[in-house]
Amino acid sequence: MATPSDSRIRETIDELLDARRDGATICPSEAARALRPGGEWRELMDDVRRVAADETAAGRLEIRQGGERVEPGAKGPIRLARP
Repeated sequence: MATPSDSRIRETIDELLDARRDGATICPSEAARALRPGGEWRELMDDVRRVAADETAAGRLEIRQGGERVEPGAKGPIRLARP
């Protein structure tokens, strides 16, 4: 199965955040599952995290862990939010 483009991953993250209340977060796995419903979504996790890191560097996204902003390379469970 083809890997979605970075722009499609970015769009999916935006769509999921748009569907939430202001200040809400999403799990990167939600984006991966939306891109591959019923499929091998785990294979997309590195791509989703990479795109999230790029968006964070551009100031369009925040990566959080335990409610606190963290650097893109943070290990463990993270959440994505608008800054």
